[in-house]
Amino acid sequence: MRSMTGFGQATLQDRRVKVSVQIRSVNHRHADIHLRVPKLYLSLEDELREQARAKIYRGRADIYVDRTPIKGRGYRVEVDDALMEQYCAALRRIKQRFRLQGDVDLQLVPRLPDLFQFKEPEEIEASERRLALRALDAALKALTRSRDREGRNLKRDMTAEARRLNDTARRLGKCAASIDQRLQEQNAAANPAGEAGSGAFKGSINEEVVRLRSHVEMLAGLMRDPEPVGKKIDFLLQEIQREMTTIGAKAPQLEVVRLVLGGKEGVEKIREQVQNVE
Repeated sequence: MRSMTGFGQATLQDRRVKVSVQIRSVNHRHADIHLRVPKLYLSLEDELREQARAKIYRGRADIYVDRTPIKGRGYRVEVDDALMEQYCAALRRIKQRFRLQGDVDLQLVPRLPDLFQFKEPEEIEASERRLALRALDAALKALTRSRDREGRNLKRDMTAEARRLNDTARRLGKCAASIDQRLQEQNAAANPAGEAGSGAFKGSINEEVVRLRSHVEMLAGLMRDPEPVGKKIDFLLQEIQREMTTIGAKAPQLEVVRLVLGGKEGVEKIREQVQNVE
């Protein structure tokens, strides 16, 4: 069992660039992946998203990808040639007009404003693409470990409630046998016209109890399943709730009512927790 809530991060680097990935996930009815990537990685976005979907079956995941060039290696230096020509032309005019001596020194060039521009590559290189995918994979593994830890806590609490539900179903089974006996007594007291005698019981609850016990056993089995089971458990809880309601309506006996109310309380506790199960 795995929770939908978790956090994972990873950072990888090569000689040129460092790639960092952070993932934060919360509960959601479906798989909802949100990616925030640098402009350079826009062409990689679909591949990153598919890689995340392969690991996240349910829940909202916000994925942040960041790249940091190492010592300028991830940038490209460009010279504005047209601007340089204007600087040179202006310096020649100044020299001629004011009759200055000397030539333009190369040491002056780095101090000329806006002459150099530092730009990111227009296309991601194959090595950086592989690095980004590896960083996402490492972050997804960290996220899975985090969700598994939280899932173990959820499983422990839900399993305890499932045991109590199983005990409730067992005790309701004993009540069902007693109720059948009472119904036979009611039928024996029927009036001469053949009409059933009036009583508190509206019918046998054997079928409902059998279905209830079957659902509870299935619930315990789902909690042991390593695959995503959140939706299945949620649906099964609805069936358990329905059987509990029917049992309470057909046999409004004090002991049955107490068991039904306690069982419904357990169902609600599991329902609250299963909202965060993948």
